Amino acid sequence: MSNKVEEQELIELLQRLVSIHSPYFHEEEIMDFVESWLKQNGLPAESHRYEDKVVTGFAGRNVVGVLDSGVPGPVIYCNGHLDTVAVCEGWTKDPLKGTVEDGKLYGTGALDMKAGCAGILLALKAFSQAHKTFAGKIIYHFVSDEEGPCGLGTMFLINDKVHNAGKEADIAIITEPSAGFSGLPHPCICMGAKGGYNYTIAVHGTSSHAATPHLGVSAALDASKIVCQLEAMEKRSDEKLGDGANCVIRLSSGGAACSVPDYAEIEVFSHVVRGENQQTLRAEAEEAIRRADVRCRCEIRFRDTPAAGFDGGFPPYCTDEENPFVKQFVDTVEQTCAKKAEIAYFSAIGDFNYVGGTLEIPTVLFGPTGSRFHGSDEYVDLPSATETAETLYRYFVKVLVENKWEK
Repeated sequence: MSNKVEEQELIELLQRLVSIHSPYFHEEEIMDFVESWLKQNGLPAESHRYEDKVVTGFAGRNVVGVLDSGVPGPVIYCNGHLDTVAVCEGWTKDPLKGTVEDGKLYGTGALDMKAGCAGILLALKAFSQAHKTFAGKIIYHFVSDEEGPCGLGTMFLINDKVHNAGKEADIAIITEPSAGFSGLPHPCICMGAKGGYNYTIAVHGTSSHAATPHLGVSAALDASKIVCQLEAMEKRSDEKLGDGANCVIRLSSGGAACSVPDYAEIEVFSHVVRGENQQTLRAEAEEAIRRADVRCRCEIRFRDTPAAGFDGGFPPYCTDEENPFVKQFVDTVEQTCAKKAEIAYFSAIGDFNYVGGTLEIPTVLFGPTGSRFHGSDEYVDLPSATETAETLYRYFVKVLVENKWEK
């Protein structure tokens, strides 16, 4: 099969995407561009708008569409985020230009994950132009606020049941930079990911003059004891995902001048594996408090959720590697790249936790390699980005045109 996606076409589209500054909570311009691009290339597109009235107060927008044959058949779901982190210090190249050097394209979000989104767009374009007759459908969602605190874009797509991917999709493909994130050579397919939860332990003590600390109960001292117990806590291990981990990301306390502090807060981010959830983490925190033998009163508070059906965290998940749609995807990757694919599991969290964990769709992460995501001089390897787009196109053809599947 000859290639349907050329590297130069990918470079031009990716440079345009990179040139649009789109840190999370500021995605309107890039959503305008992608919606227009889809329509200009004959692909269905519309805006999905949402508002978080609980946690952030942010009103956001996704761009969504369905390429529907009108004939029953397999359903492929593609998801990618168009937001980035903010431009950081230390760049030696223009972070919004998309400079090409030695087979690499530099720019904020080039790797994470505008190259992956460009791959979905070009694969959709190539497929729609080459195949007017097929069976099944492709659902595609380009989302906002993946890099933000809650993953609002995908969360509200699920909450609002947009295209009902959770009920229909046979496989989800998310073009996060699987090789770039895992540190393994391209091609790399991630079959699952750890989850994550934020929670806070509020520690209430009793103030007294600092000259007579024995008359008070120091929240700072008790908080430090709890932190030590959290650090010593044995975490659950998973044969695919590895070990869970606690990380204290904030420890604060304070009181009046020359006074024993009567309040402290411990904020914890806990990476979790299968079998861990909000309930097990609460029990773990309660055990750490018990072991610390503190005198203060303690409260454990988990982050509120912006939408119904979620618990404020990112659930872990693993995809069955024997699923026939997944196996065929692996075959397509290896045929396109002419190389055996590495199989890995993500340690980071993202929208894929909602897709694979909450919706329980068989979910694969496959994208290009590169380096310095979330940092200065972020870059994507162009040949691997082109192969990502070509793989998607070939998979669409294999599943929707060449094969006959029974739903």
